[in-house]
Amino acid sequence: MKRVKAACICQTLHFLLKEDAAHDWAVKQVEREVEQYKANLERSRTKYKILEQDVQPDGSIILKIVKQYNTSPVGDYLN
Repeated sequence: MKRVKAACICQTLHFLLKEDAAHDWAVKQVEREVEQYKANLERSRTKYKILEQDVQPDGSIILKIVKQYNTSPVGDYLN
């Protein structure tokens, strides 16, 4: 029999600007979307660690994150 002792998922997320919107408004929307994403992780009590958060020249944001996979224990992944 096997058991999962620890599990995490590593993701690189690109929060893109809406193409048909004014640039300044679209940048604010992307920033708001990133904050909502983080708030949802907190609300769902998902353990996570942000490795990088880079703002691109066009205002979009790339987020590199390691987060808990389902409800599995995270072990040393987030240290």
